[in-house]
Amino acid sequence: MFSSIGAFKHVDCPEHPHCTLSNCIFAHHSVSEVVPATVSLPKGRPGEVDIDQNGPRKKRRLALPVTASRDISPPPRRLQSQTVENIPVSLNKSLATLPSAKTVEVSLNPKMIQNPPAAHGIRIQLITMLHEQMVRLNEEVQVPSNDALKLSSQELIVEALEDEESIAKQNPAVYLNIIKLRITKLKKMKFAEWKEERMKKIAKRAPVELIAKTANAPKSIETGLTTSQEIAFLPKLFAEQDDLARHGYVPHSLSDEEIAQARSGVEAAQGWEQCDRCKTRFQVFPGRREEDGALTSGGTCTYHPAKPRRPQAKDKADKGHREAIYACCHETVGESAGCTQATTHVFKVSEPKRLALIMPFKSTPQKSPTLGPTIGVCFDCEMGYTTLGLELIRLTATNWPNGEELLDVLVRPLGEVLDLNSRFSGVWPKDYANALSYERMSVDDKNQSKDSEQRLRVVESPSIARDLLFEHLTPETPLIGHALDNDLNATRIIHPSIVDTVLLFPHPRGLPLRFGLKALMKKHLDRDVQMGGDQGHDSKEDARAAGDLVRLRVSEMWKTMKRDGWTVREAEFVPPSAPN
Repeated sequence: MFSSIGAFKHVDCPEHPHCTLSNCIFAHHSVSEVVPATVSLPKGRPGEVDIDQNGPRKKRRLALPVTASRDISPPPRRLQSQTVENIPVSLNKSLATLPSAKTVEVSLNPKMIQNPPAAHGIRIQLITMLHEQMVRLNEEVQVPSNDALKLSSQELIVEALEDEESIAKQNPAVYLNIIKLRITKLKKMKFAEWKEERMKKIAKRAPVELIAKTANAPKSIETGLTTSQEIAFLPKLFAEQDDLARHGYVPHSLSDEEIAQARSGVEAAQGWEQCDRCKTRFQVFPGRREEDGALTSGGTCTYHPAKPRRPQAKDKADKGHREAIYACCHETVGESAGCTQATTHVFKVSEPKRLALIMPFKSTPQKSPTLGPTIGVCFDCEMGYTTLGLELIRLTATNWPNGEELLDVLVRPLGEVLDLNSRFSGVWPKDYANALSYERMSVDDKNQSKDSEQRLRVVESPSIARDLLFEHLTPETPLIGHALDNDLNATRIIHPSIVDTVLLFPHPRGLPLRFGLKALMKKHLDRDVQMGGDQGHDSKEDARAAGDLVRLRVSEMWKTMKRDGWTVREAEFVPPSAPN
């Protein structure tokens, strides 16, 4: 390093008093911080000047600041490329020591990983190719109809970097093959596939409001029938009464003997149950255990909230064995006990006679509904875990085929709540805290209209919620839903006129396999439902979705019947052989 000629010795150092340079070319006027060159320090001290008065003069070492004997602090952080407007010049120096508030732009530079699977230059080339295809697909997004799907330039770069990093970490041995297949897939990908892929990523981290922005206009369903004719068509879709028990329904009331048998079995078990999530044996204490107030034994529950699935092969030529993984954490089955922990174990009661012991089943009463003419009713429930099993906590009913709300209430369960199962039920403790009483509906209506957020009503027991639903039903009323056996068993209702989308759209491999409502809506109506992620389901959305699937089935069946010669007269369907 060249020595200074002293040209700046009269200029104050701009970094003083924080300057850390030992040989600064600027002036430092704080004399007390510098050790004079004529003072000899004890041996071993930093900044020592070694001058021998009797012998030949040694080369004089520069004096160092006393602070050099302490630990050296890192240099102050400076603002990076920040333009400061309307700030006095005197403040610029202090601003230089503040952390930068500007978001640093991301470039197409691969992320550093411990064992990179390829050379840095190759990774950059591959990321650039990924980015080019993502940009092409992103340009097809129409704004504002799909503004939540539209990515900014920086978001596209981050998407490409994360995609490449994931492949590099998960498949380092075949990194080049996997990423080339990914680039090829993007090249051939259509906008519909890109949208579906983006929706899955958004669903993991976006609120329900953002998902709503991505939804296209609902796919219209044209049946070619009037509303009254559609309702008249529904009996053709009723489930066979002889098959109801086989599909999990309770077709008739249980006898006193069966209920007594269930009571003796519960008493003999002394509260011991098997956890519905982790399969651990634990004990339940309805009314709380006297000595410590506990509701359950067994401590915390560690489990996987999602079911294991075998990943699909990315290449048709890949016929190798693939281990089942959990969708919640992408862990292979058997690697860990679970990725989620709950404060207590929970259980579910499925046996009809045990369900009847908690609350008796009741058939739909024979009476005129409050709505006048016969309608279809879409029905959906949400359940939470209590000390009595899986109980009803929300009940929703909508009109079919219009989708107008008939009933939507929270329900206080009979047992003490163990877990509201919020990530699936969509019901949270705050919903109960903010709920209005159903009995005070007329009094609270005026205040409710002024609230920015519409709050649900709450009823005090499942039997009250059931009676409210009965006001809209007769035994002949078509009751529509998805997997209605679960909902009817939760409400302890016996109803003969069932239209279940599980039965209308059966799994090709038969029972007990079933298609979920989300999969059916995507497959048949290209519509995304249950996209709230960890916020849970919305029973009103699910009820209306089941109703739309039924209208689709009505449309398909009527088209086939018309080709075969069927005709319709007002609300009566006439077969081709019938006389005019």
